[in-house]
Amino acid sequence: MTEVTARPSEHAEPTVRTAAGSVRGRWEHDVVVFRGIPFAQPPIGTARFAAPQPVAKWDGVRDAFEFGPPPPQETSFGNRSGTVALPDGDDWLTVNVWTPDPDPAACRPVLVWIYGGAYKLGFSGSPGYDAQHIARDGDLVVVTLNYRVGIEGFARIDGAPANRGLLDQVAALEWVRENITAFGGDPDQVTVCGESAGAGSIAALLAMPRAAGLFRQAILQSMPGTFFSDELGTDIARAIAAHVGLRPTVADLSGVDPRQLTDAGAEVGASMRQYERWGAVAHTITAFSPVVDGEVLPKAPWQALAGGSARDVTVVIGHNRDEFRLFLALGGQLGTIDDTQAADALQVFGPGSDGADAYRTAFPCAGPEELFELVQTDWLFRMPALHLADAQAAGGGRAYMYELTWHAPGNGGVLRACHGLDGPLLFAAFGAQLGPLLLGPEPSAEARELSAYIRARWSGFARTGEPGWAAYDPEQRLTHILDVHPSVAPYPEETSRSLWRDHVFSALPLRGQR
Repeated sequence: MTEVTARPSEHAEPTVRTAAGSVRGRWEHDVVVFRGIPFAQPPIGTARFAAPQPVAKWDGVRDAFEFGPPPPQETSFGNRSGTVALPDGDDWLTVNVWTPDPDPAACRPVLVWIYGGAYKLGFSGSPGYDAQHIARDGDLVVVTLNYRVGIEGFARIDGAPANRGLLDQVAALEWVRENITAFGGDPDQVTVCGESAGAGSIAALLAMPRAAGLFRQAILQSMPGTFFSDELGTDIARAIAAHVGLRPTVADLSGVDPRQLTDAGAEVGASMRQYERWGAVAHTITAFSPVVDGEVLPKAPWQALAGGSARDVTVVIGHNRDEFRLFLALGGQLGTIDDTQAADALQVFGPGSDGADAYRTAFPCAGPEELFELVQTDWLFRMPALHLADAQAAGGGRAYMYELTWHAPGNGGVLRACHGLDGPLLFAAFGAQLGPLLLGPEPSAEARELSAYIRARWSGFARTGEPGWAAYDPEQRLTHILDVHPSVAPYPEETSRSLWRDHVFSALPLRGQR
């Protein structure tokens, strides 16, 4: 069934036969890497805005030496791609595999990485997602994948399935199930792992019937709590299509160049404050999120997990202590937030009608910037994660909670344990993406030690289903604290937890009418 060459030398180019055809990889840093393997047809022409279609078979051996092209998206990759030239073309839907040895008898655990990027950016070929350290240190087969983002992947377009980006992820996981044995992996021991929008995607997958049975375990790092109601998603798509003088339908948009549509999405994203009917979403950085459409995504993750949708999946979920601080820095707002800005943020994001007063009472010593940061960290990341752990426990599943509290030393430590810090630590990608900003020009011994510790915990979880600390329950709320000296303690953000105790996270509504 499966053909693979032996491992003769570092200069060998192992060949693996997949269901669609043979691919040739390369030994690099003591692992074999296969790049740019298509898992679905290019989503162009009649396949534009459609669910992913099965990939066409090929004859001969296909070189899998280069990453496939990134999906269309709003901006240049900047620090996401570094100095690497980005490939061109329409074959956006590809996977990459790192394996210690493509031996079909090996049956190694498999880790599938799903990138973040506010559902509008992302590329599995970024140097920040070089999985050599995870595969080698953890003795795992690691798969990374591209999926459609922005308008192509998440805009609610009439005549097209919702959440096409999520359907791409399902198709990639189906590719893993069908083909990963040939690369030395065990299709019955798959863990999905993602950060930010990648973690939000996994939360959606846990709620999607189409994803059931495709993975046994999940790691959600800094999951954003934004999931759109169908009405909200439709209204946002209408506003984006209006920027090019069209309706949000397949008939109108399929003839428009994807790059022109990304410009329209960027324009709406930059002017969202005028759309007050979008509620808190109008005050965020992205016009895209998974849509609870009732079909592809029947329910928001909290409701689905509480109903038992993921009771057969073991979940690690967590966040960083100072998530929103990264966005303050990238927006040039550190040290600039005044009382008016803090009051506006508390009004928009605070829980309930008295959320602003509740925050000021709960954090009496907090100044404007701290309040501004706290309420958005809680609304977008910390409390959605905590409530999802509660939902998983309520639905009869098992969850493990963590919080990353280690302060990033870059830029004088001003960013603390901010959003995105976990990425370079997990991949040991110290010089890529956010690594230089957060860790400085040369990673410290502490950074390297914590990096190795996190990889060991995640690898152990992929192998055994046990990350190495006590499971979460709504009474004790035990949480693993990731820092120089890791520990386990009751959930440390108790003040915030109390403020949000009665809040119900669900699909975000459309407020008012156009």
